[in-house]
Amino acid sequence: MPAGRSARARGLRTNMTDTERKLWYALRDRRLNGAKFRRQVPIGPYVADFVCFDARLVIEVDGGQHADSVSDGIRDRWFEANRFRVLRFWNNDVLTNLDGVMITIVEAVRSVTPHPALPRAPSPVAQLRDARGEGAESCLKDI
Repeated sequence: MPAGRSARARGLRTNMTDTERKLWYALRDRRLNGAKFRRQVPIGPYVADFVCFDARLVIEVDGGQHADSVSDGIRDRWFEANRFRVLRFWNNDVLTNLDGVMITIVEAVRSVTPHPALPRAPSPVAQLRDARGEGAESCLKDI
């Protein structure tokens, strides 16, 4: 990742808007059903306001300057092409209807189909037992 995006993300974390700060307080420390969110995260060529990597969910908080933004549409399509879902909320929604915003986010996080569990690698003791046909305890007798 180019240093410029990393420095920009760090600056955005330092200078959050009041709206972003309010939403961050509700999302941080796994307060939302245990989902881990990060704020102002560089992803590809963009910096997402909030992201939950486990749910592949990007949350953007927008002011009026984003109304009918062509660049936001391009950005959303890039995230979707990279398997992220994007939720956008107006500043006013976060400030006046935080409960409604949180319900929408909870539903989006819950709608994620979990990855199938990968088979666990056998323990060294189990591998030894399978290879020698006996338990590790009997191997210690030989030492």
